[in-house]
Amino acid sequence: MTDKTLEKLQTLAEAAKYDVSCASSGHTRKNNGAGLGSAQGWGICHSFAEDGRCISLLKIMLTNHCIYDCAYCINRRSNDVRRATFSVSELVDLTIEFYRRNYIEGLFLSSGVVRNPDYTMERMVRVAKDLREVHRYNGYIHLKSIPGASRELVTQAGLYADRLSVNLEIPSEENLKLLAPEKSYRSVFQPMSYIQQGALESAEERRKHRAAPRFAPAGQSTQLIVGATPDTDNRILHLSSELYNRPTMKRVYYSGYIPVNTYDSRLPALATPPLVRENRLYQADWLLRFYAFKVDEIVSDKHPNLDLEIDPKLSYALRHPEIFPIDVNCADYEMILRVPGIGVKSAKLIIAARRYGRLTSSQLSKIGVVMKRARYFITCRELPVFTIQEAKPDMLRKLFLSPATQRSLKMAGQLSLF
Repeated sequence: MTDKTLEKLQTLAEAAKYDVSCASSGHTRKNNGAGLGSAQGWGICHSFAEDGRCISLLKIMLTNHCIYDCAYCINRRSNDVRRATFSVSELVDLTIEFYRRNYIEGLFLSSGVVRNPDYTMERMVRVAKDLREVHRYNGYIHLKSIPGASRELVTQAGLYADRLSVNLEIPSEENLKLLAPEKSYRSVFQPMSYIQQGALESAEERRKHRAAPRFAPAGQSTQLIVGATPDTDNRILHLSSELYNRPTMKRVYYSGYIPVNTYDSRLPALATPPLVRENRLYQADWLLRFYAFKVDEIVSDKHPNLDLEIDPKLSYALRHPEIFPIDVNCADYEMILRVPGIGVKSAKLIIAARRYGRLTSSQLSKIGVVMKRARYFITCRELPVFTIQEAKPDMLRKLFLSPATQRSLKMAGQLSLF
């Protein structure tokens, strides 16, 4: 590896760090013995982010040159930053060399837009094609589709990549026009629809011919920037819910706005990224995908933003004291899932275990229920001692605040528990 390549790697890896929509897919791409590497069914191993996501991907940009001047982007046209561009052969060789050294087992490739979307997309497709066909690389490939790219190029990309993503970035079209006037929602949603159509056509073709190629078998993902615009969590989560209704959408990622262009008056003056809000959105997203919650149960016109001091599930329970406590020995699965301190696995175990007798609090603890939290919202075999009906929601909310917040409230004389 030459010094010039290393310099490009440093520049373009740094430029790619703001795109969070890369994760291993859950898709298995087997090695038939004639190729290099494989993609395992539950993701790419080696190292993990704090939230548990696998991160042993070569996360890189093809180039950080860009014809667009988006207000929130570090690589915007008007910024005076160090620029670099990989040739197709350089990036292919780099990926293979890193794989052989056991540094990585997958590639996440994004890019700034050079000349026009089709020119950039064509070069990204060539990278994936060379890896698959020339080097017989079977590892994970995630390509970020360029907004405005043609259907033909998106279709080609889907034949070589495990997952495709198109970043929405801004949750509302009016704010996208304000911060990125050269982009439009149409240019973003079109590649999304191309990916969906390609996947559905591929699935239909494979019903007729098992050997037919798979199109982006790990589906697609997208990313929303949080905090760069006044869009509420209500707006963001409704958009996410609509996206999840699409058959190929697997993940919506939320990226707290990092103030990299503080000179632009269109952007908010934030001292630090809204990381707590980002975390709450991921928790709410989890409720939508795995806990059968509806958006209107998590946020509403009356409560348009998530509570930053407590998690969305607890917030829901405290806003609906009339529902609780529930009897875990007879409540249905959906209601049990709504109890703070009970997860999907615990709820399934409760349903299975209560067939053999009424459950006690000690048995619930062994199952995995967090009784410190759940005991205010449930009844079981024993008579309840203290539930939300006796404690009242406001008191319980203070009880579940973080220790630091409780200390500050005590100092201000605002914390008075039972």
